[in-house]
Amino acid sequence: MKFRCITSIILFLIALSACSQEKKDDKFFLLIGTYTSPGKSEGIYVYDYNSATGNASYKTKANIQNPSYLAVSMDHKKVYSVSEMGKGKGAISAFNFNDHTGELSYINSVSSGGDGPCYVTVSDKGDYVFSANYSGGSLAAIRVTDNGSLDSSIQSIQHEGKSIHKDQYKPHVHSAILSPDNKYLVVADLGTDKIHVYRFQPEVEKALTPAEPAYIKTKPGSGPRHLTFHPNGKYLYSINELDGSIGTYSYTDGKLEELQTITMLPEGFNGTIEAADIHISPDGKFLYGTNREDANEIVTYSIQKNGKLKYSQRNTVLGKAPRNFVIDPDGNFLLVANQNTDEIIVFKRNKKNGALTFTGTKIPVSRPVCLKFVPVMK
Repeated sequence: MKFRCITSIILFLIALSACSQEKKDDKFFLLIGTYTSPGKSEGIYVYDYNSATGNASYKTKANIQNPSYLAVSMDHKKVYSVSEMGKGKGAISAFNFNDHTGELSYINSVSSGGDGPCYVTVSDKGDYVFSANYSGGSLAAIRVTDNGSLDSSIQSIQHEGKSIHKDQYKPHVHSAILSPDNKYLVVADLGTDKIHVYRFQPEVEKALTPAEPAYIKTKPGSGPRHLTFHPNGKYLYSINELDGSIGTYSYTDGKLEELQTITMLPEGFNGTIEAADIHISPDGKFLYGTNREDANEIVTYSIQKNGKLKYSQRNTVLGKAPRNFVIDPDGNFLLVANQNTDEIIVFKRNKKNGALTFTGTKIPVSRPVCLKFVPVMK
């Protein structure tokens, strides 16, 4: 009888623990990376977010300098941030994240392996973090230790070369994302018009080695900036900052082949171009891209069965410099971070045709530049 009683208690505690890890319906945390200098921001902000209404309210913050890009581990327990600083000061920082309360607690920081880190990615297993260093033209693989801290012994890879645009006088590594199977790291170099592919082998000392082929060239002067994989893993998309285009590539086991390059610009546009961010809806049916400077808009494309894009709609972002945006995990709303007008604009998504409609909601935040969602756990 005593044994059966103890067993019942253990099973009850296990069930209680499982229930406590269930996601709260429609509830998410919205993490916001910012520029603290210049500006009034103090670091990373955490908001409560409701995916049924698109409403958000301030929760808490973590003080850190220029956390202009964030990455969240697959288990939602760790958050990694760049500190986009000047020469010799670029860093990557690790935080514990409480997905019940939204609290961030600082763990440690290490060198990003180059100047001006602007992008950070974490592997699915959480054992490595990768930094893209814009000013330094390099990338780094940073091991995560068993206690969650970042190891200061990093693998740094320096890119070389340039291209034809005035801003392409040297390499500018702008983003690095892992392939869906976590076997390759795909890296956009805005300065050299190349998309590099590295084999990722976490079990060896130098986790990154060039794939074969090591890269694919984009159109001269295009400036590949951010990358995203289609949910089916068969296609990769690149938004090109300098000519305002989007490239579509087939992807198979580390190999890329160009399928299409399509302009984001309206007919007759002759203003300054500065394309920024790119994301695909959770159902894989629509792709969105932002353009800053004189355009300040977000462009919608439908994704065809062969992976190619078809223009659908363009919307003003109702502000300036849409540096980053995010689609909520339920696909209901799209939020745009307007860096230069200190606000996040909330658009309602039509899931059938991908169309965006301004909800009337603006979230005031100083210099927002990166948005990430994390589910709230019970």
